[in-house]
Formats: sequence, C-alpha cells, structure tokens
Amino acid sequence: GDSRGSATTSLLSNFIRVCQDEAEQTRVIVEETAEEAPPRAFYQTSSGFVKMKLNKLVSSSRRQQRKRHFQAPSHVRRIIMSSPLSKEMRTKYNVRSLPIRKDDEVQVVRGHYKGQQVGKVVQCYRKKFVVYIERIQREKANGATVYVGIHPSKVVIVKPKLDKDRKLILERRAKSRQSGADKGSKYDESQMES
Repeated sequence: GDSRGSATTSLLSNFIRVCQDEAEQTRVIVEETAEEAPPRAFYQTSSGFVKMKLNKLVSSSRRQQRKRHFQAPSHVRRIIMSSPLSKEMRTKYNVRSLPIRKDDEVQVVRGHYKGQQVGKVVQCYRKKFVVYIERIQREKANGATVYVGIHPSKVVIVKPKLDKDRKLILERRAKSRQSGADKGSKYDESQMES
C-alpha cells in the first residue's frame, strides 16, 4: 500500500512540476510578446510605416468611419457639409471653407450641372447630405419639376449670407489662421543653424 501511495505522490509532484514549468514558459513568452508589441496608439500603414494615432477616440477602421459618417447627428452633419469659398472670397476673408447654409450664393464646379451661373441655396437637406440650388431642377415623368440634390463639396461659395453669427465665425477662423501663419514653420532659424 505504501509503495503505491508513494508512487502516486511522486507522479503528482512530477505533474505539478511540469505544470509549473509550462506556466513559467508561458509567462516568459507573454512578457516577450508584450515587449515586442507597440503601444495601442500606434498602427501600421499599408506602406509598412508605424504611424501614431493622435486621437484614440477616433477609429482607424474604414467600417467604423463609414458608420460614424452615415449615423452622424445633425450638428456634426453641418460640419461635414462644408463648402470651399471662391478664390476672391478666400483672399477677402482669409478663410478656406465654411459650413454651407440657406441663402448662400454658390456655383457648381463638378458633375453634370457644373457651369458658370450662380444660384442661391434653397435648402440644406442634412438627412441626405445635399443642398438644393435655385435653378438646378429636373422634370419628373409626370411633368413635375424637382430640385436636384448636390453635395456641398462640389460647389464653391461665391457670396456667403452674412449675419452676425456668420461674421463671428469668419473672424474667429481668420484669426486662428493668421496666428498659425505668424508661427510659420515648425523650425525657426536658430534650430536650423545648430
């Protein structure tokens, strides 16, 4: 009886030792892989460079970005539906683009309806990410005329509708742009010399 008991305990102790050895090896492997893996703020681009993600709350996933875009609330859609200003307006206000609004005068620069004539924005349809412009209409099969939706990125604002809020936005944007221009490049002369 004693020989069988001692054999069992020796087997058990061998088994425990093997398990401890395996656990130790596993822990070493996990530690090594943890050291090798870059922090989560970094991700690898298609060209192989490791690039830092500046905001961990914003996904890099195409699928997540599309989801966020199409499920965006109205106040976010306003920003998405921004249009560039025409060259004259850009030099006048020192602002590159603005969220489009009703009563802005715009010109279509891309697509089937592009042309020289300027039209007023009749409606900003945020649900569909389009704007309706004064004379850009088509005829339906039953003879009714309907506006054609055009994405704001395909128009330029020729004459923005200015009220006090819009003026404040323009001033604020111009000021931040000016402060950025004053700072200049990342490196000043003293750093370049050293």
